[in-house]
Amino acid sequence: MDHVLHTTLELPLPVEDVFPFFAEAGNLQRITPPELGFEILTSQPVEMRRGTLLEYRLSLFGVPFRWRTEIAAWDPPHGFIDVQLSGPYAIWEHTHAFAATEAGTLIDDQVRYRLPLSPLGDVAYPLVRRQLARIFAYRQQAVTAALLSPAVPATEA
Repeated sequence: MDHVLHTTLELPLPVEDVFPFFAEAGNLQRITPPELGFEILTSQPVEMRRGTLLEYRLSLFGVPFRWRTEIAAWDPPHGFIDVQLSGPYAIWEHTHAFAATEAGTLIDDQVRYRLPLSPLGDVAYPLVRRQLARIFAYRQQAVTAALLSPAVPATEA
């Protein structure tokens, strides 16, 4: 069975200032909870476009694994879609959408996913749902901090 996680975040910045943060693959590590041990294995910098392949290493519930995704759609500054080619889910399709609002930019994340070994794997759904909600809550706080915190001036040596 497919499940959907949907989150939104509004920031008081124009889309042109928000989208580039998400277009930089290296920022994914900055917005992932540290206990997941997230590491991008793909050589940096990565040219983000339709067809770009990204490889990661992380652990979920203490189990280390690799995750490979492809950018299936790329439409700057409006959005993009990444899909899992190999990893912990039977299906993972993450749609990132960015829309201008009167107050700034609405960041809309929608993830359609299916647990492995479905329907047997669906027994773990409540645990996975809570974990994903926690990961995306952390992500929203980290994105807000990264984009709204004033730059810290370099100290003189």
